[in-house]
Amino acid sequence: MEPVRTETAPARGARVASSWQRTLWVMCAVQCIMMMAFSSMSPFLPLYIEELGVRDPRAIDLWSGVIASSNFLIMALVSPLWGAVGDRKGRKLMVMRTTVAISFFTFVMGLAQNVWELLGARMLQGAFSGYSASATALVATVVPEEKLGTALGWMQSSAMVGSLIGPLAGGLVSDHVHSYRVVFYLTSAFAMTAFLITFFLVHEGFQKPAAAPGRKPSVLGQFRAVRELRAVQTMFLVLFLAQFSVMNVQPVLPVYIQDLAAHSQHVATYSGLAFAMTGLAGLVAAPILGNRSDRIGYRRTLTVAMTGAALFYIPQALAPNIWVFMLSRFGLGLFVGGILPTANALVGRLAPKDQRGQIYGFTSSATFVGSFAGPLLGGLGSAVFGIRWMLGLTAVLYFLNMLWVRWKVKDPPALEHPG
Repeated sequence: MEPVRTETAPARGARVASSWQRTLWVMCAVQCIMMMAFSSMSPFLPLYIEELGVRDPRAIDLWSGVIASSNFLIMALVSPLWGAVGDRKGRKLMVMRTTVAISFFTFVMGLAQNVWELLGARMLQGAFSGYSASATALVATVVPEEKLGTALGWMQSSAMVGSLIGPLAGGLVSDHVHSYRVVFYLTSAFAMTAFLITFFLVHEGFQKPAAAPGRKPSVLGQFRAVRELRAVQTMFLVLFLAQFSVMNVQPVLPVYIQDLAAHSQHVATYSGLAFAMTGLAGLVAAPILGNRSDRIGYRRTLTVAMTGAALFYIPQALAPNIWVFMLSRFGLGLFVGGILPTANALVGRLAPKDQRGQIYGFTSSATFVGSFAGPLLGGLGSAVFGIRWMLGLTAVLYFLNMLWVRWKVKDPPALEHPG
């Protein structure tokens, strides 16, 4: 008789390690694809709005702002609800739902015949998506606790790669085929590809939590559950301010660059480089800072990252020429890219595993509100006080966020470090 083979403990450990690592890398690929989908329309959105019949330049600017930010507001409202569904039904299912929703409504945006239809499709996309919270909750549940910062750092880097490729690809394709609608259709296909990758290659091992018979948690019950997690509550302001600070000067930076490079014929190129340099620096720094946060603590890493970001906003506000500004943008990327993954890793360590979808839904709402309010108030502040003053104010916001972290945020007990 052939002897029965038993799996040794090291073999089981290697298999488990291989499983979560494969899931992480697959989700990094999905993250990159989805960020490409989100950002591919940004180079030509105002031009598409003009093609849909809006002719007044001021009206085009207004519609561009409303359409670009509308889904952030809707996602801020619905993310906690979808997060709670993910805790009950599975986070992989929520990722698949969001990829299908984004694919469908992006295709519909390509079919729009007027600007109202475009706005409606964009808002419905926000209502049925919630990709960020779902993907973060899935990774945070699958990855070992002690690797959470590193894993979310790699997810952030993947998002940055997608955000860099998306606008470039969208612009190139629309110029090559002379059609903005084709980009929407291709983007829809990419989002559906992300769905197929998730369906076939991601293995969650979800176990439905036990619940009282006939009872489902109400919206009010979800808020009460979050209220009990005092440590998580302190992170809402951290995430809101972090995202607000990133987004508040984004719409007006090209105008500032035009002033700094007034005698140049390559203002558009400089604008692209300014955004690309920050993204490239963040691409390199995010996994490094994420790894360091697992080692030295999330609170300390957030302190370093926010202080560094604040310091690199000061030379941007005082920049005498385009080159000082460019170098400052690169330095900013070395620090700012690590803030969100480190903060989300800390949230994951503070939240119970069976509530992470719901908790990440609420924290995603905080970041979406920052994404919505940042450009709106930043543009208004720049119009009233000037762009240099807004850049200086952004440095102050990062310092205030750092002080809030030092005052209120605590590492999980197993990771507490002096200072």
